[in-house]
Formats: sequence, structure tokens, C-alpha cells
Amino acid sequence: MITQTAQTELRPFELLGSANHGWLDAHHHFSFAGYHDPARMNWGPLRVWNDDVIAPKTGFPPHPHVDMEIITYVRKGAITHKDSMGNEGRTEAGDVQVMSAGTGVQHSEYNMEDEETRIFQIWIMPRERGGAPSWGARPFPKGERSGSMQLLASGYAEEDALPIRADARVYGATLTAGQNITHEVGENNRAYLVPAKGRLTVNGTEVNARDGIAMKDGIVEIVAKEESEFVLVDTFGLIH
Repeated sequence: MITQTAQTELRPFELLGSANHGWLDAHHHFSFAGYHDPARMNWGPLRVWNDDVIAPKTGFPPHPHVDMEIITYVRKGAITHKDSMGNEGRTEAGDVQVMSAGTGVQHSEYNMEDEETRIFQIWIMPRERGGAPSWGARPFPKGERSGSMQLLASGYAEEDALPIRADARVYGATLTAGQNITHEVGENNRAYLVPAKGRLTVNGTEVNARDGIAMKDGIVEIVAKEESEFVLVDTFGLIH
């Protein structure tokens, strides 16, 4: 049993990589597109965490992916997905969609709403290459994760979680002011947390909305300083 306090590293929102394309205001927790930082290539198998704000009636036209597990958490508005497998779907705020790119897939993601859409898009490296591509989405009512972490996606065939092909679990939680959650990050795991809104402390470090905090090797205590919502990704396996 792990008893030590986890090591943490805060990554403030204002220090993230960024690119504003007009229709898309993107912030990158890890190296992505035109933003490159050798020290921020990945955190275990977690490769990408993008904080995207998409203007109304705009979005990403069809483009390809291969060998990546892509999780989209909608923070505000809705995202409309269409892919080369014939899947179509609209995912609303608080809900989640996942796509296993496998041997290759083309997809588009558009904000068809009259308001801006805000998403976290998370890429996790698969445990093995190849496999048929797939897509899925489902609602996760916030009331079901009030005061606790709800499993949103998992690479371990766990009930009620969207399946991904990676050694990882993706959690979501909402907390009222003063509520706290304890999470254990295993010896060979890496975890990463980003609040969608609110303000937390993680092992005593203040983490504001859209900041990121990397965690490893021990116990994490998460305390809400105000009403908060966060996403946490816990991955197994050390990738350098």
C-alpha cells in the first residue's frame, strides 16, 4: 500500500502553449502543432491535452488519425462528430466521446451551436498499434459524480465506462466548496488533472480552472476551495 504523498508539478494556464486561429482559441498542456517543448512531450502514455474554445458554426474539417485514443470532454456547448465509419453524434456539456483511431479514420468535429463550445481534447497512446477504429459517446450526469470521481473512460473493460485501448482511466468529478477526494497514483503510473471550472488544492498546491497539475508516486488529496469540476487521467506505464 502506498503511503507517501504524491509528487506534483503545477502547469499554470497562462504558461501553456497557445495558438489563436480566430475560430479556434487553443491552449496546449503538451507539445502540439506549432508548440514544442522537449520537457512537455507526454506524461506517461498521456500525449495531448488541448483546451479548445471553438467559435459558433465553425470547427475542424475532416482530417485523419492513426494509432491514438482520443477522448473529448465537453465543458460548454456541444460538439458534433462525423467520421468515415459512418458514425454521427452530438455531445453536450458534461458528456464524453471517445475515438480509437486504430489503423486509421477520418473525422470532423464542428460547433453547430449559436454559442461558443469549450472542450478538453485528450490523446492517450494505445497499448498496441493497429486494430479497427471505433467511436462512442454517452452522457454522464453531473449529479452522479457529485462529491466523487466517476469513471468516464477506461482501458480495462470496466462497466459503465467508455472503452479505450490504452492503459489508462479517465475520471470526472464535481465538488462543492469544502469537499475533498483522495486518489492514489501507483508507482508506475502518471496522473494529470485539469479543473474545468472552480478552484482546488492538490496536496496543498492551488490549482485554478484550466491549470494542469502532473502527479506521480503517491497519495493525492484534492480539496475544493469553491464549487469545482475537474477531469483526471491516470495512466499506467512509464514512457519517456
